[in-house]
Amino acid sequence: MSDQSPPGGWIPRDPDTPPHGGGGPGGPGGPGKKARRRRTGPRRLLPTWRMVLGAVLLLALLIGGGLVAGYLLVDIPPANAAATAQSNVYLYSDGSQIARDGEVNRVNVPLSQIPLTVQEAVLAAEDRDFYSERAVDPKAMVRAAWNTATGKGTQSGSTITQQYVKNYYLGQEQTLKRKAKEFFIAVKLGREKSKAYILEGYLNTSYFGRNAYGIQAASQAYYGKDVGSLTTAEGAYLATLLNSPSAFDVVSHPQSRTRALARWNYVLDGMVKKGWLPAAERAATQFPEPGKVRAAAGLSGQRGYLVEAIKEFIVDRKILDDKTLAEGGYRIRTTIDRRRQADFVEAVDDQMLGKLDPRTRKADRLVRAGGVSIDPATGKVVAMYGGVDYTRQYVNNATRHDYQVASTFKPFVFAAAVENDSRTQDGRRITPNTIYNGDNKRPVTGGRIRFAPENEGQISYGNITVNTATDLSVNAVYAQMAVDVGTARVKKTAIDLGIPEDTPNFVVGPAMALGTLQASVLDMTQAYATLADHGRRTPYTFVEEIAKGGDKIPLPERTPVQAISREAADTTTSMLVSVVDNGTGTAALAAGHPAAGKTGTGELDRSAWFAAYTPNLVTVVAMMGQDPDTGTLESLYGALGESRIGGGGYPARIWAAYTKTALEATDPVDFELDLQPGAAQPPPPSSQSNPPPETPDDDTRSPSLRPTPTSGGQDNGGQDTGGRTQGGRDNGGQDGGRDNGGRTQGGQDNGGTGTSTGQGDDDTGRGDEGGTTAGTQGGTGGPAGSDGGGVFGGPRPPSAFLE
Repeated sequence: MSDQSPPGGWIPRDPDTPPHGGGGPGGPGGPGKKARRRRTGPRRLLPTWRMVLGAVLLLALLIGGGLVAGYLLVDIPPANAAATAQSNVYLYSDGSQIARDGEVNRVNVPLSQIPLTVQEAVLAAEDRDFYSERAVDPKAMVRAAWNTATGKGTQSGSTITQQYVKNYYLGQEQTLKRKAKEFFIAVKLGREKSKAYILEGYLNTSYFGRNAYGIQAASQAYYGKDVGSLTTAEGAYLATLLNSPSAFDVVSHPQSRTRALARWNYVLDGMVKKGWLPAAERAATQFPEPGKVRAAAGLSGQRGYLVEAIKEFIVDRKILDDKTLAEGGYRIRTTIDRRRQADFVEAVDDQMLGKLDPRTRKADRLVRAGGVSIDPATGKVVAMYGGVDYTRQYVNNATRHDYQVASTFKPFVFAAAVENDSRTQDGRRITPNTIYNGDNKRPVTGGRIRFAPENEGQISYGNITVNTATDLSVNAVYAQMAVDVGTARVKKTAIDLGIPEDTPNFVVGPAMALGTLQASVLDMTQAYATLADHGRRTPYTFVEEIAKGGDKIPLPERTPVQAISREAADTTTSMLVSVVDNGTGTAALAAGHPAAGKTGTGELDRSAWFAAYTPNLVTVVAMMGQDPDTGTLESLYGALGESRIGGGGYPARIWAAYTKTALEATDPVDFELDLQPGAAQPPPPSSQSNPPPETPDDDTRSPSLRPTPTSGGQDNGGQDTGGRTQGGRDNGGQDGGRDNGGRTQGGQDNGGTGTSTGQGDDDTGRGDEGGTTAGTQGGTGGPAGSDGGGVFGGPRPPSAFLE
């Protein structure tokens, strides 16, 4: 039998003994060595340090290999098409051409011709360590990517070398492929070319706005001089433009002036920090105002306004950035309806421009006009009037943000009241029939800010309904209503309707009810379109399609949202219908279509507005006063031979003429309205009949209800007797007014103590004698013209408050 005993040194395995024997003398670890403990539990899932080290080394090898391969494989290409960029083509909605935006303006100059301080200003703005840094800055690229990803704003981590590569060799598209090419070309260019060569190329290829490529073209476009004559201050402003060429043009976009000046100061301060500019010289440096925009001949008339507004829309919505758009080659089909655009221009020409005579009336030189028309169901801008001619007046009156919107804001206050189920100080729900005290300079109660607004014409109306206060545009009522609703709620409702939150002078307070904010005509049209579409806001658009070659550019979603309830929007509309039928907007009746609208006259009569809509077309028209030489905002007193210009006059007539022709192929359509409870009920019979002539000291009623003695004014011989009914709007009023010299026969009181007919104007219905003069002798009576130009009575003295 064979020997079955184990070989020498072999220890039998004991089931209770660990596999490695604990490192005993006979164990595999050998004498004196500890066996390695096995990883148990969750630790088994963690990589060992050997695995981590191996992965890091492998990753470094791959990255290094990729960088070497990229450097070897990516060559410096020839100049891209931007060096000879194409024009963009802008089309009407039917495909016919509006305009081409012109050929690229570019003149290259050697670096030696560019003043050193101008070069340093550019470096201070874009890359202060240009001469000491490498061609690419990985840390800056990572930091910019992180800031963008974490919502701190889109930032560039590119050096000037990378920007030059993007400008000259590649393009502006934001793709990983382009960024990778930019990286390798910049590295290779930095090794092969001098810093001077790169800076010269950058300055000659950068886009500065105004269709100007390169520092020489920019110098001519903004200051009308060669680059060699630029001052340090001028060079710093041109450097400022590199950050946002379109937005920082303080001439084309005066609303961006604050941001542009902040960037200009940043550039100069950077020059001081780098030792390129003495602090004393910096302190004495004044902002160099750039010259006017010189538009291309192909953009004359309305074409330039349309093209610039469409460009701004595309850039603001981040469809394309301005540099990419400036490269050209895009076919842009817009929402502009060719026929309605022509109708708008014809209406302005017939109703206003054709009546201007600047040679005999100096005030006629100040007159400007702007307008926008939107389809409320789709949000499409179908027509826009920007000014008399883009080559003569470059600022677009339809998109500027420097005029107060005045009483066209008041409907937003009422809409906020219905939306929030608001109540007066004494607990009454606010409806069109709610009674308010409308006396001139009545202090607003319930707010933290002392405010006692003047009414237009400084008229005290006594107790009137909200509906009547809207017809007559009574400031005292709406300032109080804004406080009753809550001014923060009013602002929120306005924003929900479509007014941008960053609108200039959009300040919360009772004065906001008078329209002190400076929204553009386009913004107001958006907001009124939301009211017209029963509270549903569809973001406006200028663009149907953008294509380049065979590729279509994606457009942003414009999903409609219910901004406010239908009840709030429709009840507001019902009151604005009354404004057109019975109030300050009756000139709109000439359109021949049911309409809802609101007039407005800005502070010091610098602007006059009419914002109105039919069920299927929304249009806002504004007249503005501006000195053509200095650009300062001016009053319109005396323009077109009128003592005052108001929204119910020329703007309303332009609106009516345009709307009539724009809708001539459609039948009139009535509004379908869902009103808030109580909105259709008549007011209490005691609300407007014979209030006590005096208010006793112990009157316990809400301050918003306490009347001011009117001595036969608003109520007795005013609103009812001799006001709206007898001698007011009916007898010598609405009908007799236009024919017999204004809307009064005997003026403002009990049929009027005075009986003069007045020397009225058939168009405006202004009564000179029989309105203010004779009427005042008999009492306060019916209102004497609550919107620019004697809607109810005679001429009014100039005032510094809003209607």
